Amino acid sequence: MTAQAVLSRMTTAQRIGQLFMVGGSVKGISTATRTAISRYHVGNLILTGRTTTGAAPVRALAAGAESMTTNAATSAVPLLVASDQEGGLVQVLQGPWFSRMPTALVQGTFSDAGLTRSATLWGSQVLRAGVDVNLAPVMDTVSASFAPLNAPIGALQREFGHTPAVVAEKGSAFVRGMRSTGMALTAKHFPGLGRVTGNTDTTAGVTDRVTTRTSPDIGPFRSAVAAGAQLLMVSSAIYSRIDPARPAVFSPTVITGMIRGDLRFTGVVISDDIGAARAVQAWSPGTRAINFLSSGGDIVLTVDPTVVPAMVNAVTARVATDATLRARVNAAALRVLTVKAANGMLGTRIAVTGSLSTSTISALQRWLGVTRTGSLDSATVRALQVRVNVPATGVWGSRSMAALQSYLGLSHDGATTWNARTVRRLQAYLNTQL
Repeated sequence: MTAQAVLSRMTTAQRIGQLFMVGGSVKGISTATRTAISRYHVGNLILTGRTTTGAAPVRALAAGAESMTTNAATSAVPLLVASDQEGGLVQVLQGPWFSRMPTALVQGTFSDAGLTRSATLWGSQVLRAGVDVNLAPVMDTVSASFAPLNAPIGALQREFGHTPAVVAEKGSAFVRGMRSTGMALTAKHFPGLGRVTGNTDTTAGVTDRVTTRTSPDIGPFRSAVAAGAQLLMVSSAIYSRIDPARPAVFSPTVITGMIRGDLRFTGVVISDDIGAARAVQAWSPGTRAINFLSSGGDIVLTVDPTVVPAMVNAVTARVATDATLRARVNAAALRVLTVKAANGMLGTRIAVTGSLSTSTISALQRWLGVTRTGSLDSATVRALQVRVNVPATGVWGSRSMAALQSYLGLSHDGATTWNARTVRRLQAYLNTQL
């Protein structure tokens, strides 16, 4: 189905919900996050914190989140499920089935082809965990001499290099690799955090007094977009030589002027966190959301789910009386849905019935990349055995079932053949994959 067709069937509340990404712990989704999706129609999820227990629990969490996207909640539109998989100290998903990623600064020493190959592997691992958006790469440029003083990027070695040319080249190689798996990529933190000392997550009034609208540091973001980044994240720092009156995340000059105008970016503009970040606490939650959307942004990111009601209610109230904001909401929702459509998320979903139907087997075969026969033939069984890491005998038995249950984050129940419990989880998981 097209993005426009999906938009047309949505209520105003559901359209507004598509413009939010709510935080949920990677170790388990809280009641507040569930409420944000079910009651406030939030259409996107960011996994927060860290896990070292591997991919299986993340698959289970993603399948559970998928089950919340009902007709009433999101008009049955799947969530963009995001994570920060940069490498080094910023890698949310770790443990079995995930490679340990080096820092971006180390990645920047790889050849372009080598980095693309590595990013392809990393992307496929994350995508198979049910996560379809990487909030990476960092395209900020930090000079070598300033890096130790640069708390948000340089101190953590999140930069690919120390010149715009290197950052553009290596960041683009990273985008190409991850994008080749079908994952959506996010260039961040526009227009750059490489010239500040404070971290906007923990510090108010962080100000860049160097960057201008035409600085070379803008170049890497343009390169990332050209390489295939479908989202672009806006910083919450202040840029005194661009818009001294407000943080970039609330600036029409930055979002409408530079991103939409100068970069001609037509994808999704997402905020850096404006829920818990210290940089935006001077504004009420509702004002933060309205300011970002009014400036031309598309997805309000809040790692704190408890502020979602205030944010959504404020936008809803303003939209009822403000035709300009109402038009912006509709246009932004269409951009979000367009990215979902481009990543195959608006197609027909599998009914979670617990029955191993022909349509479920066909979907499984599509995911495995084997001929779609609609029957669980030996070629399909072998491919599934390879995927869940057991010997590919072509015969499905208790060992294979136990391995599949582990893969899906289910406890073993001793099943020797397909049961409804396992099939339901498989169906929900496949809906995160196809």
